[in-house]
Amino acid sequence: MDNIKPQTQPQAQNLTDGMHIVVDALKKNDIEVVYGVCGIPVTDLARHLQEEGIRYIAFRHEQSAGNAAAITGFLTKKPGICLTVSAPGFLNGLTALANATTNGFPMIQISGSSTRSIIDLQQGDYEELDQMNIAKPFVKASYRINKPEDIAIGLARAIRAAVSGRPGGVYLDLTTALLSSIMDKDEAAKTLFKVEDPSPKVIPSCESVDKALHLLSTAKNPLIILGKGAAYAQADDDIKEFIEKTGIPFLPMSMAKGLLPDDHPQSAAAARSYVLENADVVVLLGARLNWLLAHGKGKHWNPNVRFIQLDIDPQEIDSNRPIEAPVVGDIVSSMDLMVKGLSKYNIKPQPSWMEGINQDKQKNDAKMAIKLNNNTSPMNFFNALKAVKSVLEQNKDIYLVNGGANTLDDTRNVVNIYYPRHRLDCGTWGVMGIGMGFAIGAAITTGKPVVAIEGDSAFGFSGMEIETICRFKLPITVVVFNNGGIYNGWHTNLGGGPDPSPTTLMADARYDKLIEAFGGTPYNATTPEELTKALSDGISSGKPTLINCVIDPKDGTESGHISSLNPKTILKD
Repeated sequence: MDNIKPQTQPQAQNLTDGMHIVVDALKKNDIEVVYGVCGIPVTDLARHLQEEGIRYIAFRHEQSAGNAAAITGFLTKKPGICLTVSAPGFLNGLTALANATTNGFPMIQISGSSTRSIIDLQQGDYEELDQMNIAKPFVKASYRINKPEDIAIGLARAIRAAVSGRPGGVYLDLTTALLSSIMDKDEAAKTLFKVEDPSPKVIPSCESVDKALHLLSTAKNPLIILGKGAAYAQADDDIKEFIEKTGIPFLPMSMAKGLLPDDHPQSAAAARSYVLENADVVVLLGARLNWLLAHGKGKHWNPNVRFIQLDIDPQEIDSNRPIEAPVVGDIVSSMDLMVKGLSKYNIKPQPSWMEGINQDKQKNDAKMAIKLNNNTSPMNFFNALKAVKSVLEQNKDIYLVNGGANTLDDTRNVVNIYYPRHRLDCGTWGVMGIGMGFAIGAAITTGKPVVAIEGDSAFGFSGMEIETICRFKLPITVVVFNNGGIYNGWHTNLGGGPDPSPTTLMADARYDKLIEAFGGTPYNATTPEELTKALSDGISSGKPTLINCVIDPKDGTESGHISSLNPKTILKD
């Protein structure tokens, strides 16, 4: 079986087939890695990828493969590629593709599909599904390639759609007939090309930049909110220069943490409520006024706040609140002009604004210190995270993947990030299950160690990918915060029957035993000291590691920090 040969290898020396042309087109566009799950009709395509030097990372589930492709896109600004089989495999990957679109991650999902003529008449073909049209509502673009001479054009259109403007997900449908089609090799080579300037600059008008800077110069209590769009743009130096030259405090959204270090004196992360309630002019820098910012409305915000927004998508402007000074352009071009324009304006927060922020930070830091220093047995989220924080402070360049509810919220608040794009989490939709895919994608893309801090429920969505981590010998340490439930393991069956409650998992589960089955390194941590040692050892080993971190089943808040979104009845606990 080790010597199995792809069955689609053309016999005639001057002929090629659709599969080989797909591989050649990917190589022509510098695609180095493809994530996916093999099966009909793309198994040989995956083999040819490897044969031609493109790394193929085989997963256990398409959704995780898609998540890996999506986070690769975020880290590289090039589309991450996910290859799936038809119908069910396509649908499994579609969740990750839709999530990529929502979050602005460039990704292309390539799927094989069944015979068009049978699908169109609904005659019951193997895995019959009209994949291209099903994908359309969830992606930036959806294409089908029917002829081998169109493969390069089809890929080019997918690449441009994925990375231009606001990035997002693109679906590319390859029919079974296309994959097996035969073409003259020389003629096929003539169709291949590399996409030139797939993401052209979108330069904002000088007038819009001047208006934004003028408005900012009138502010007494200005604030800059950094979104993951700013992190994606990789305009790190200009963003840092603008913030430090103006002295304006900044509030990083979750995946923008690290654009400036979390311990930067201008960070207002520990005074989030205070700055939102009191800022008079807010700069939205690659951030959207969506639910994560309460849509810019209500008690969380100064009712008289005025907005400046830097965004590449003009349709995002005024989406929730009137934007007084929109700057529509890519973040790199926009920040270049914003920095250059500073010399014409006197922009400086009033001293009382910074004093108020610092006082609120000190008050909240003191509250956090009490939580972190509260020794309990079993551990709770905060004293466990204090142990995690102590280790990661010694490994500041680590890539941190984070998923869950309480595990997500509390880790974001406790663990500092010091470098751009080093915190990777569920983003806008708040979906569970991104953890293992993101961790694998980050490790493959960067070649650096990755730590994934996962709730036990979140880990369950993609936990089988620890076999993938072990198979590829990736430097990933997974920490499962095990409190025996979704949110916590303390709820009861309201009907009084023997079944556990809807949110109860197994508090005595030993997740570490799973990785042991695949040759990884297991740890079971029941104290902060054990957790500190296990995490330190896992990172330094550079080997696949999983730590079962035992948390009190009574600890954890329903829905984490967003309990207000979860309709409640009066429980009979």
